[in-house]
Amino acid sequence: MANLRDLGLSEYEARAYRALLNTGPTTAKDLSRVSDVPMGRIYDVLNSLETHNLVRSQSASRPKKYVAVEPSTALDRLLDDKLDELNAKANQYEDIVDELSTELDAVEPPIEEGFWTAAVGADDSLELLIERLDAAERRIDMVAGRVSPTFDIGNIGDTVTEHLERALDRGVDVSVLMSPELVSTLPESVGQRYASTLSDHPQFSVRTTPEIDGTFNLIDDIEVCIEVANPLSPGEAFAMIDLKDPEFAANVNSQFSSRWETAEPLHF
Repeated sequence: MANLRDLGLSEYEARAYRALLNTGPTTAKDLSRVSDVPMGRIYDVLNSLETHNLVRSQSASRPKKYVAVEPSTALDRLLDDKLDELNAKANQYEDIVDELSTELDAVEPPIEEGFWTAAVGADDSLELLIERLDAAERRIDMVAGRVSPTFDIGNIGDTVTEHLERALDRGVDVSVLMSPELVSTLPESVGQRYASTLSDHPQFSVRTTPEIDGTFNLIDDIEVCIEVANPLSPGEAFAMIDLKDPEFAANVNSQFSSRWETAEPLHF
Protein backbone atom coordinates (compact mmCIF):
# COMPACT_ATOMS: atom_id res chain seq x y z
CA MET A 1 0.00 0.00 0.00
CA ALA A 2 1.31 3.44 -0.97
CA ASN A 3 2.49 5.68 1.85
CA LEU A 4 3.70 9.27 2.09
CA ARG A 5 6.98 7.84 3.37
CA ASP A 6 7.49 6.38 -0.11
CA LEU A 7 7.77 9.98 -1.34
CA GLY A 8 10.35 10.96 1.26
CA LEU A 9 8.41 12.02 4.35
CA SER A 10 9.27 10.66 7.77
CA GLU A 11 6.70 8.81 9.86
CA TYR A 12 6.07 11.90 12.01
CA GLU A 13 5.82 14.17 8.96
CA ALA A 14 3.31 11.85 7.31
CA ARG A 15 1.22 11.70 10.49
CA ALA A 16 1.25 15.47 10.92
CA TYR A 17 0.28 16.18 7.31
CA ARG A 18 -2.60 13.67 7.34
CA ALA A 19 -3.84 15.07 10.65
CA LEU A 20 -3.77 18.64 9.27
CA LEU A 21 -5.95 17.55 6.36
CA ASN A 22 -8.58 16.46 8.89
CA THR A 23 -8.29 19.31 11.38
CA GLY A 24 -7.91 22.30 9.10
CA PRO A 25 -5.98 25.29 10.56
CA THR A 26 -4.70 24.33 13.98
CA THR A 27 -1.93 24.99 16.48
CA ALA A 28 1.17 22.89 17.00
CA LYS A 29 -0.08 21.81 20.41
CA ASP A 30 -3.42 20.58 19.10
CA LEU A 31 -1.76 18.94 16.11
CA SER A 32 0.62 17.07 18.42
CA ARG A 33 -2.33 15.68 20.28
CA VAL A 34 -4.36 14.48 17.28
CA SER A 35 -1.39 13.21 15.28
CA ASP A 36 0.45 11.39 18.08
CA VAL A 37 3.61 13.31 17.21
CA PRO A 38 5.42 14.11 20.50
CA MET A 39 5.27 17.76 21.52
CA GLY A 40 9.06 17.78 21.70
CA ARG A 41 9.20 16.98 17.98
CA ILE A 42 6.17 18.76 16.54
CA TYR A 43 7.89 22.08 15.72
CA ASP A 44 10.76 20.36 13.92
CA VAL A 45 8.23 18.31 11.97
CA LEU A 46 6.19 21.39 11.00
CA ASN A 47 9.32 23.30 9.99
CA SER A 48 10.32 20.41 7.74
CA LEU A 49 6.85 20.29 6.17
CA GLU A 50 7.07 24.03 5.54
CA THR A 51 10.46 23.56 3.91
CA HIS A 52 8.86 21.05 1.53
CA ASN A 53 6.04 23.56 0.89
CA LEU A 54 3.46 21.08 2.18
CA VAL A 55 2.25 23.31 5.04
CA ARG A 56 1.51 27.03 5.34
CA SER A 57 1.58 28.92 8.61
CA GLN A 58 -0.26 31.97 9.94
CA SER A 59 2.44 33.85 11.82
CA ALA A 60 0.15 36.71 12.86
CA SER A 61 -2.01 34.51 15.04
CA ARG A 62 -1.11 33.76 18.65
CA PRO A 63 -0.54 30.90 19.02
CA LYS A 64 0.73 30.28 15.49
CA LYS A 65 -1.54 28.16 13.31
CA TYR A 66 -0.75 25.77 10.48
CA VAL A 67 -2.75 24.49 7.50
CA ALA A 68 -2.02 21.70 5.02
CA VAL A 69 -1.49 22.43 1.33
CA GLU A 70 -4.07 20.67 -0.89
CA PRO A 71 -3.18 17.00 -1.49
CA SER A 72 -2.82 17.30 -5.29
CA THR A 73 -0.37 20.18 -4.91
CA ALA A 74 1.49 18.49 -2.07
CA LEU A 75 1.88 15.24 -4.00
CA ASP A 76 3.10 17.08 -7.10
CA ARG A 77 5.73 18.87 -5.01
CA LEU A 78 6.86 15.64 -3.38
CA LEU A 79 7.05 13.97 -6.78
CA ASP A 80 9.10 16.85 -8.21
CA ASP A 81 11.49 16.62 -5.26
CA LYS A 82 11.90 12.88 -5.81
CA LEU A 83 12.48 13.30 -9.53
CA ASP A 84 15.09 15.99 -8.88
CA GLU A 85 16.75 13.65 -6.40
CA LEU A 86 16.72 10.77 -8.89
CA ASN A 87 18.12 12.96 -11.67
CA ALA A 88 20.91 14.11 -9.37
CA LYS A 89 21.64 10.49 -8.49
CA ALA A 90 21.61 9.49 -12.16
CA ASN A 91 24.09 12.26 -12.99
CA GLN A 92 26.26 11.19 -10.07
CA TYR A 93 26.27 7.57 -11.27
CA GLU A 94 27.09 8.67 -14.84
CA ASP A 95 30.08 10.62 -13.52
CA ILE A 96 31.20 7.56 -11.55
CA VAL A 97 30.88 5.36 -14.64
CA ASP A 98 32.89 7.84 -16.74
CA GLU A 99 35.63 7.98 -14.12
CA LEU A 100 35.76 4.21 -13.69
CA SER A 101 35.69 3.63 -17.45
CA THR A 102 38.79 5.77 -17.87
CA GLU A 103 40.50 3.98 -14.98
CA LEU A 104 39.55 0.43 -15.98
CA ASP A 105 40.18 0.90 -19.71
CA ALA A 106 43.74 1.97 -18.85
CA VAL A 107 44.45 -1.49 -17.42
CA GLU A 108 46.57 -3.49 -19.87
CA PRO A 109 44.77 -6.81 -20.47
CA PRO A 110 46.85 -9.97 -20.04
CA ILE A 111 47.61 -12.22 -22.97
CA GLU A 112 44.57 -14.50 -23.08
CA GLU A 113 44.55 -18.20 -23.71
CA GLY A 114 41.63 -19.84 -25.48
CA PHE A 115 38.32 -19.28 -23.71
CA TRP A 116 34.76 -20.12 -24.65
CA THR A 117 31.34 -19.65 -23.20
CA ALA A 118 27.79 -20.35 -24.31
CA ALA A 119 24.29 -19.03 -23.82
CA VAL A 120 21.20 -21.18 -24.30
CA GLY A 121 17.82 -19.85 -25.32
CA ALA A 122 16.80 -16.92 -27.50
CA ASP A 123 16.98 -14.21 -24.84
CA ASP A 124 20.34 -15.24 -23.35
CA SER A 125 21.79 -15.79 -26.83
CA LEU A 126 20.82 -12.28 -27.87
CA GLU A 127 22.26 -10.85 -24.64
CA LEU A 128 25.60 -12.59 -25.25
CA LEU A 129 25.73 -11.43 -28.87
CA ILE A 130 24.98 -7.82 -27.92
CA GLU A 131 27.62 -7.92 -25.19
CA ARG A 132 30.27 -9.06 -27.66
CA LEU A 133 29.20 -6.57 -30.36
CA ASP A 134 29.51 -3.80 -27.77
CA ALA A 135 33.00 -5.05 -26.88
CA ALA A 136 34.27 -4.71 -30.47
CA GLU A 137 37.04 -2.14 -30.85
CA ARG A 138 38.19 -2.47 -34.47
CA ARG A 139 35.93 -4.58 -36.65
CA ILE A 140 32.92 -6.88 -36.83
CA ASP A 141 32.56 -9.43 -39.65
CA MET A 142 29.10 -11.01 -39.83
CA VAL A 143 28.32 -14.10 -41.91
CA ALA A 144 24.74 -15.23 -42.55
CA GLY A 145 23.97 -18.10 -44.87
CA ARG A 146 20.40 -18.76 -43.82
CA VAL A 147 17.43 -17.20 -42.11
CA SER A 148 18.59 -15.93 -38.73
CA PRO A 149 16.96 -13.97 -35.91
CA THR A 150 19.85 -11.52 -36.29
CA PHE A 151 18.26 -10.36 -39.54
CA ASP A 152 14.58 -10.70 -38.66
CA ILE A 153 12.03 -7.87 -38.84
CA GLY A 154 11.16 -7.88 -35.16
CA ASN A 155 12.70 -6.62 -31.97
CA ILE A 156 15.81 -8.80 -32.22
CA GLY A 157 16.78 -7.47 -35.63
CA ASP A 158 16.13 -3.91 -34.51
CA THR A 159 18.27 -4.44 -31.40
CA VAL A 160 21.19 -5.87 -33.36
CA THR A 161 20.96 -3.00 -35.86
CA GLU A 162 21.01 -0.47 -33.03
CA HIS A 163 24.18 -1.97 -31.55
CA LEU A 164 25.84 -2.16 -34.96
CA GLU A 165 25.15 1.56 -35.32
CA ARG A 166 26.79 2.15 -31.94
CA ALA A 167 29.81 0.14 -33.08
CA LEU A 168 30.08 2.27 -36.23
CA ASP A 169 29.88 5.40 -34.07
CA ARG A 170 32.89 4.06 -32.11
CA GLY A 171 34.85 3.75 -35.35
CA VAL A 172 34.38 -0.02 -35.75
CA ASP A 173 34.35 -1.42 -39.33
CA VAL A 174 31.32 -3.65 -39.97
CA SER A 175 31.20 -6.13 -42.87
CA VAL A 176 28.22 -8.41 -43.57
CA LEU A 177 28.54 -11.43 -45.87
CA MET A 178 25.26 -13.07 -46.94
CA SER A 179 24.23 -15.86 -49.23
CA PRO A 180 22.08 -14.82 -52.21
CA GLU A 181 19.44 -17.29 -51.00
CA LEU A 182 19.17 -15.44 -47.71
CA VAL A 183 18.90 -12.07 -49.44
CA SER A 184 16.03 -13.33 -51.56
CA THR A 185 14.10 -14.41 -48.45
CA LEU A 186 14.53 -11.17 -46.51
CA PRO A 187 11.37 -9.08 -46.20
CA GLU A 188 11.49 -5.73 -47.96
CA SER A 189 11.37 -3.93 -44.59
CA VAL A 190 14.75 -5.44 -43.65
CA GLY A 191 16.41 -4.00 -46.72
CA GLN A 192 14.76 -0.65 -46.10
CA ARG A 193 16.01 -0.56 -42.49
CA TYR A 194 19.57 -1.44 -43.40
CA ALA A 195 19.52 0.93 -46.33
CA SER A 196 18.24 3.85 -44.30
CA THR A 197 20.38 3.37 -41.18
CA LEU A 198 23.58 1.60 -42.21
CA SER A 199 24.33 1.35 -45.91
CA ASP A 200 25.49 4.94 -46.38
CA HIS A 201 28.04 4.65 -43.59
CA PRO A 202 31.60 4.53 -45.00
CA GLN A 203 32.61 1.79 -42.53
CA PHE A 204 29.63 -0.48 -43.28
CA SER A 205 29.44 -2.83 -46.26
CA VAL A 206 27.41 -5.85 -47.38
CA ARG A 207 28.39 -8.49 -49.96
CA THR A 208 26.92 -11.77 -51.15
CA THR A 209 28.57 -15.07 -51.99
CA PRO A 210 27.08 -18.51 -52.70
CA GLU A 211 27.53 -21.71 -50.77
CA ILE A 212 27.72 -20.41 -47.25
CA ASP A 213 25.68 -21.82 -44.41
CA GLY A 214 25.17 -20.91 -40.79
CA THR A 215 25.61 -17.62 -38.98
CA PHE A 216 28.58 -16.32 -37.02
CA ASN A 217 30.29 -13.07 -36.06
CA LEU A 218 34.05 -12.47 -36.10
CA ILE A 219 35.04 -9.74 -33.66
CA ASP A 220 38.37 -7.91 -33.74
CA ASP A 221 39.95 -10.92 -35.51
CA ILE A 222 40.32 -12.74 -32.16
CA GLU A 223 36.80 -13.82 -31.19
CA VAL A 224 34.01 -15.77 -32.88
CA CYS A 225 30.32 -15.81 -31.91
CA ILE A 226 28.56 -18.75 -33.53
CA GLU A 227 24.78 -18.80 -33.63
CA VAL A 228 23.18 -22.22 -33.24
CA ALA A 229 19.72 -22.27 -34.81
CA ASN A 230 16.83 -24.14 -33.27
CA PRO A 231 16.47 -27.23 -35.48
CA LEU A 232 12.73 -27.25 -34.88
CA SER A 233 12.34 -23.53 -35.59
CA PRO A 234 15.14 -22.25 -37.88
CA GLY A 235 14.20 -18.59 -37.41
CA GLU A 236 14.85 -18.83 -33.67
CA ALA A 237 18.21 -18.88 -31.91
CA PHE A 238 18.81 -22.07 -29.93
CA ALA A 239 22.16 -21.07 -28.48
CA MET A 240 25.13 -18.74 -28.93
CA ILE A 241 28.71 -19.99 -28.55
CA ASP A 242 31.47 -17.45 -28.02
CA LEU A 243 35.08 -18.53 -28.59
CA LYS A 244 37.95 -16.19 -27.80
CA ASP A 245 40.88 -17.95 -29.37
CA PRO A 246 43.29 -15.93 -31.57
CA GLU A 247 44.52 -19.01 -33.45
CA PHE A 248 41.02 -20.28 -34.23
CA ALA A 249 39.83 -16.76 -35.08
CA ALA A 250 42.79 -16.24 -37.42
CA ASN A 251 41.77 -19.36 -39.36
CA VAL A 252 38.18 -18.13 -39.57
CA ASN A 253 39.36 -14.70 -40.62
CA SER A 254 41.49 -16.18 -43.40
CA GLN A 255 38.49 -18.03 -44.82
CA PHE A 256 36.25 -15.01 -44.42
CA SER A 257 38.74 -12.73 -46.20
CA SER A 258 39.07 -15.04 -49.19
CA ARG A 259 35.29 -15.29 -49.60
CA TRP A 260 34.89 -11.55 -49.06
CA GLU A 261 37.33 -10.69 -51.85
CA THR A 262 35.34 -12.64 -54.42
CA ALA A 263 31.89 -11.67 -53.10
CA GLU A 264 29.55 -9.30 -54.92
CA PRO A 265 28.65 -5.96 -53.34
CA LEU A 266 24.98 -5.77 -52.39
CA HIS A 267 22.93 -2.63 -52.95
CA PHE A 268 19.68 -2.53 -50.98
